Amino acid sequence: MTPSSDAAHPARRDAEVDEVVSAILGASWVLVGASARSLAEVDDSLTVVQFRTLAVLGRHGQSNLQRLADELQVNPSTAMRMVDRLVVAGLVCRQENPATRREVLLVLTEDGERIFTLVMSKRRDWVREIVMKMPAADRKNLTKALESFVAAAGSSLRAKPGTLGW
Repeated sequence: MTPSSDAAHPARRDAEVDEVVSAILGASWVLVGASARSLAEVDDSLTVVQFRTLAVLGRHGQSNLQRLADELQVNPSTAMRMVDRLVVAGLVCRQENPATRREVLLVLTEDGERIFTLVMSKRRDWVREIVMKMPAADRKNLTKALESFVAAAGSSLRAKPGTLGW
């Protein structure tokens, strides 16, 4: 649809947008279910918020508190409380930054890395099962549409396999 035809038919454009929004919300419901299911299968004591913290550290390898807070979109004191819980659980450790010695770096422990990797693997497998049930033409169209959606959101869909998401 061209911009001029959008202007001539705003009700049709709004209906199309509403249809896309409903489809995306339905898909997000499926993906949230995949996230919760994969996490529960690996470690039912972790919350989704705690796992998001592990995912940020899993993607970056290490982080200081401010970067972690920025990635989680929380304030540093909230991030610190989350880190404290994960340190007690043995999933995250604090290390002195050898370059500055004043900065503390947050790093996944072996157990934290194992949980992160296993949850992401299970999630990826579950989503793959769903995608394989789709007709090939729909898969191709979905890829293009999701890449466009992610770009419009200002994010990057391209990442190392198994590391994207929380």
